Amino acid sequence: MASTTEGKAYTIDSLIAEVRRQLSIAGIESADQESFWLIEHTLGLSSIRQVVDRDRLISEHDVATLIGMVARRTAREPLQYILGTQEFCGLEFEVNRTVLIPRPETELLVRETVRRLTGVPRPTLIDVGTGSGCLAVTLARSIPEGRVLAIDLSAPVLETAKRNAQRHAVESSITWLEGDLLAPLTGSGREGAVTAIVSNPPYIRESDWSGIQPEVSRYEPRTALVAGPEGTELHERLLNEAIPYLAPGGFLVMELGLGQSSAVQACARSKPAYGSVDIVRDEGGIDRVLIAGRSR
Repeated sequence: MASTTEGKAYTIDSLIAEVRRQLSIAGIESADQESFWLIEHTLGLSSIRQVVDRDRLISEHDVATLIGMVARRTAREPLQYILGTQEFCGLEFEVNRTVLIPRPETELLVRETVRRLTGVPRPTLIDVGTGSGCLAVTLARSIPEGRVLAIDLSAPVLETAKRNAQRHAVESSITWLEGDLLAPLTGSGREGAVTAIVSNPPYIRESDWSGIQPEVSRYEPRTALVAGPEGTELHERLLNEAIPYLAPGGFLVMELGLGQSSAVQACARSKPAYGSVDIVRDEGGIDRVLIAGRSR
């Protein structure tokens, strides 16, 4: 973009057109909408102001700042990392390259957990692989009487999650633990006392990684996405590790990848500790969430 903007005066209208053109050339499908978002973020102008003030001239400094933003996006860096935030369950979360960008389908985990805990007094909830903290934070806000523990393998990731908890005023409601899956609970005395364990574990097969879109493969943390040769390795581990901690009637909620439902259901049903195994489909009709209930 630099070669087409150096020394050139831009109005808001002509700048929008140039940004849209550059994004389109780079293969960004939502170039029209993203051009407005990038300009809003860089110049502080809402979409309405961009239309109303379309003939306003933009300073060289602001144009240069926007050039840097557009260059990052045309290199296929996710827009969410450039803007620094992503919306989840109606809340805005800080995101950076240490954490996975929250997806809309993951909101199903929150919805189903909250629905099943209606009327349950002071539940204990554990978010495994908390990442940005989107699940832990939204659950803490949705169930203020609950006790939430958030676990992640990475200390930098936990720092991001803690900032998001502070952003939404629930930092005192969440206990943060560093470690692999449920290992940090060892010796904690929580055996048989956990109401719900919630997780969006890595579920991409190693062989599928090379075909993932560049926004994901180049920028998002691989450890938060790739599980192993089968893609269900973390689901199977969680199904085993959750058993000693779940209270009678408690449940494990996990997000699934496309085509993984049958294998993970079979694994859950093979364990007598689980008295029920339910599947929730997303808006596209895909089996997206598995809920394994501990026998009472």
